[in-house]
Amino acid sequence: MTTAINLANPNIEYPSSDGEPVAETYLHLYAILTTLEVLKQYLAGQQATVLANQFLYYAQGFPKLRVAPDVMVIFDVPPGGRDNYKVWEEGQVPQVVFEMTSQGTQKQDQEQKKLLYEQLGILEYWLFDPKGEWVNGKLEGYRLQDEIYQPITDGLCQPLGLRVAVEGELLRFYRVDTGAKLLIPTELAELAQQERQRADKLAKHLRSLGVDPDSLS
Repeated sequence: MTTAINLANPNIEYPSSDGEPVAETYLHLYAILTTLEVLKQYLAGQQATVLANQFLYYAQGFPKLRVAPDVMVIFDVPPGGRDNYKVWEEGQVPQVVFEMTSQGTQKQDQEQKKLLYEQLGILEYWLFDPKGEWVNGKLEGYRLQDEIYQPITDGLCQPLGLRVAVEGELLRFYRVDTGAKLLIPTELAELAQQERQRADKLAKHLRSLGVDPDSLS
């Protein structure tokens, strides 16, 4: 496992951006953003954070030793966003990483990043190919066993307690304990609209009966 080198030099800068685009295509960007929002909602209230396309610095004193996972989940750290993530300051490496891969990033994702995440001790590494360019079934995952990544064959993200599935061009997540599907932002908005419509319909019905809905609250 890679250990952060302790070189506390206050003059060393750790940039939060390199000017590169967040994602290769709209499909990749949408997959990143929906995954980010769904997992943030799922982990709300826990000592955990979910970050997207932000630099992960893993060697203090060496700002060029960095990687920008598309989505990473870190437990046992304060919730909320960061401009970047420094392992030696937070005291935790990510437990799960999701990369939205493509034919153009295949070699990097399948070889360099996989090896780095394995060495860092990241428990699970998932590759999602929204265009289906090279990953069979669009999704493959790896789980750390005896410090070596082995293919995930059960479809489960163990650190998150979620089943991971592909639906169209998105990653979807289901709770292992209840089987409930985690809703994406557009689905949450539709559900809220349906609830408002039901409430308005009930209020209208009560008024037709001569009952003031406000008197029941």
